[in-house]
Amino acid sequence: MTASDIAAPPPRRRRMWDVLAALGRPRVALMLLMGISSGLPFMLINNTLGAWLKAAGVGNAAIGFASWVGLTYTIKFVWGAIVDRIPLPIIGRLGRRRSWMLISQVVAGGGLVGMGLVDPRTQLSWLVAMALIAAIGAAFQDTAMDAWRIEIAADPDELGLLTASYSVGYRIALIFTEAVILMFAKRIGWPLSYVIYGSAMAIGVVAVLLAREPAAADAVMRSKSEIGARSLPWAVYDAVLGPLIAFFRTHGLLMSTLMLLMITFYHLSDYMRGPMSLPYYISLKLDYDFIGLTRLVFGSPCTFLGIALGGLSSLRLGNRPTLIVGAFAQPLVIGSFAILGFHGGDFPLLGAGPVALTAFQAIMGLDSIAIGFSGVALVAYMSTLTSLGYTATQYALLTSAVAILGKFLKGFSGAIVDALQTGRTPDQAFALFYICAGALGLPAILLCLLLPRPKPLPEAEPILQ
Repeated sequence: MTASDIAAPPPRRRRMWDVLAALGRPRVALMLLMGISSGLPFMLINNTLGAWLKAAGVGNAAIGFASWVGLTYTIKFVWGAIVDRIPLPIIGRLGRRRSWMLISQVVAGGGLVGMGLVDPRTQLSWLVAMALIAAIGAAFQDTAMDAWRIEIAADPDELGLLTASYSVGYRIALIFTEAVILMFAKRIGWPLSYVIYGSAMAIGVVAVLLAREPAAADAVMRSKSEIGARSLPWAVYDAVLGPLIAFFRTHGLLMSTLMLLMITFYHLSDYMRGPMSLPYYISLKLDYDFIGLTRLVFGSPCTFLGIALGGLSSLRLGNRPTLIVGAFAQPLVIGSFAILGFHGGDFPLLGAGPVALTAFQAIMGLDSIAIGFSGVALVAYMSTLTSLGYTATQYALLTSAVAILGKFLKGFSGAIVDALQTGRTPDQAFALFYICAGALGLPAILLCLLLPRPKPLPEAEPILQ
């Protein structure tokens, strides 16, 4: 059986008060803290780092090269194989998942603090080295944390709650590392800000120390370690190819291919439009302050609303219907940004005295709801596809499938917009681009509809005995 099916009670319809009562479960609260810990390093080694380097006078080319430290997130399957197979000495007594989460948080936090102790103007290579250390620790943390979330869930309903709680914590961290840190840096400087944020990784350490190890999954991992100790070639083979073979053997070749294709296309619309979002807003003559306030006032609350709706939908309707709703919502809302381009800018929708709502604000709010909802839907669905014994590696492979095509194709987004400008205004070119980006979500809709209702899965067996 899958990790999410452990001790699963007979299915029953969940009422609203059941959902609210479940939010008080200690592991759901700990998952919120773990989500914050997971989200803290992400922007600090990506976009926010670029802002610091730009303020320090570092050239654009060097800033671009420095962003490659984020590639550590795209090879989580490597970290997953390590987390699934190698027990840590001494602190390994905490359990395989907890020990890996703890050491990775210390590494990530230490890397962030180390970044704050060097001057990018004279020690850029050291800053990048510290960022790489933080990125590796963060990628290990996410991999181990995903496995813990899946394996600790008492039933599929709780898995949805844990996923939603993790998403909320992650989004809280993004707000602090994208917006609030700018206020810190303006007053106390970038170095001290990074030291403070690195120290904040202690939030995750506390959560891990209060958590407990998933007993069933830990037993499976100990069994595999005992077999691996007797046969090193088997251990290497099972760690590298075992998760992939087990995935295809469990779901079948055709169904596994459909699942991986759906996962790959699910967020492709969002990835594709990403690099062109700010240039589009600038082309629409939107003021920076207006864009920032819209993201803060409309985007953030609506993202949390979308996450909550996604978690509630997973509980009440199930993972597959929630996945289908998210697949329809994303491309529709992303395509709706084209309205602004064809109109030639933002325009008022509602007005009542000092209170007014513009089209950009409304679309931004709907977009945030759709992305938050669909994010929970996909994570919850992928979490049901892993097998005990391969949880970390299989889930890492699935998350790599989510990002790899989008990260590659989005590099061509600017060239596409330039090509579309022939005979058109820049706003019209951006509008057509957003329609094209939305259209990339059509394969995901079709694939979601083709996927059957998931069935209970057997526990993954070793490839060799």
